[in-house]
Amino acid sequence: MPASLASEIATPLCELDAGSVEYATRFVDLLLAAAWERRASDVHLQPTATGLAVSWRIDGVLQSVGHFPRGSASDVVARLKVLAGLLTYKSDVPQEGRLPARGTGGEMRVSTFPTLHGERGVVRLFAGERDFLQLADLGLPDELAAELSRRLEETSGAILVSGPAGSGKTTTAYACLRHIARVAAGRRGLVSLEDPVEMEIESVAQSQINPAAGFTFAVGLRSLMRQDPEVILVGEIRDRETAAAAFQAAHTGHLVLSTFHAASAAGGISRLIDMGIEPYLVRGGVRGVLNQRLARRLCSCAIPAADEGSFLGLPIVRAQQAAGCEACTHTGYRGRLVLAESLPLLVGDLGQAVLDRRDAQELSRLAARAGMTTLFDRACQAAAAGQTDPAEIRRVLGFADAGGAAME
Repeated sequence: MPASLASEIATPLCELDAGSVEYATRFVDLLLAAAWERRASDVHLQPTATGLAVSWRIDGVLQSVGHFPRGSASDVVARLKVLAGLLTYKSDVPQEGRLPARGTGGEMRVSTFPTLHGERGVVRLFAGERDFLQLADLGLPDELAAELSRRLEETSGAILVSGPAGSGKTTTAYACLRHIARVAAGRRGLVSLEDPVEMEIESVAQSQINPAAGFTFAVGLRSLMRQDPEVILVGEIRDRETAAAAFQAAHTGHLVLSTFHAASAAGGISRLIDMGIEPYLVRGGVRGVLNQRLARRLCSCAIPAADEGSFLGLPIVRAQQAAGCEACTHTGYRGRLVLAESLPLLVGDLGQAVLDRRDAQELSRLAARAGMTTLFDRACQAAAAGQTDPAEIRRVLGFADAGGAAME
């Protein structure tokens, strides 16, 4: 992080009296207020032999804030545990809790974990509901947003939002659920199973699983079938049991929305089959697979790329590159943009390939032939248009371009 920005944040924290009983309270208040102001998604507090290393993630990139005392009369991580309603006397087991972010409209989730030098704390900041209301607010390409909107009108089947951790899957899934709730206007029964519930959505009956009590995604799904739902959001498909329950619901007159870890849209289909879901159930049950990434958007201070070597092997003929100014705190980037691909309907050659258990690369090739613009092609288009730069594309997608799609 640029020294000027680090100083702006770290100086007020360093000026606090680490021996005061108010130290932890003031430290946490100042740090979280600054994190919300700069739209950080996560704040990390890592205990060391001499103190507390603090960093935060902005636009998907972890940045150092500084190294600070933990507090002698009051402990910073212990203060977070108090705010989140966690057990302060238990420091040898992981704990999770949540707390409202006063004045922001959002919420925070606190997670602690025992380490060599003490408890590590991570705070996840969830934007207020007003920040992401409908599909149009996500920044998807117009044709993908229109296609997704049409598929959300279905009365049965599964719509999956896939990608790696931190790619905005939950945000997109929530926007889909809000879209359905708005259009339905109370005429459809909407429920969710989440881990955890990240944001409250009006007119949706939301539940949080509790594996320790035996309340898993699969158990919850089977019970929800007796609650007369029409649309079910499953926070994440993680295992065969959950996948099987979700597809049973999708084939019995329910629209199922879920997130899924997969490197590509076609890879999501392959993973389902590898989990043991029969290919005919996948072909008949999947109504859509959206795979996405978040890339940092270039600031207006961007400059033309110096030469073709700056293209980093991308098949483009022009590009911009990050420069840096006061407006972007000298990072060269401001905000993020969505890179996405959407799998065509599983019919024709693509549907037959699913039944034949073809691999992800072959499915991706057939999907592209059926009209899908791959994630890699979207990324190249964004770089050529000056929305982001080749360095950011390679940071997000890596360098192994397989079958026209960059794999992680």
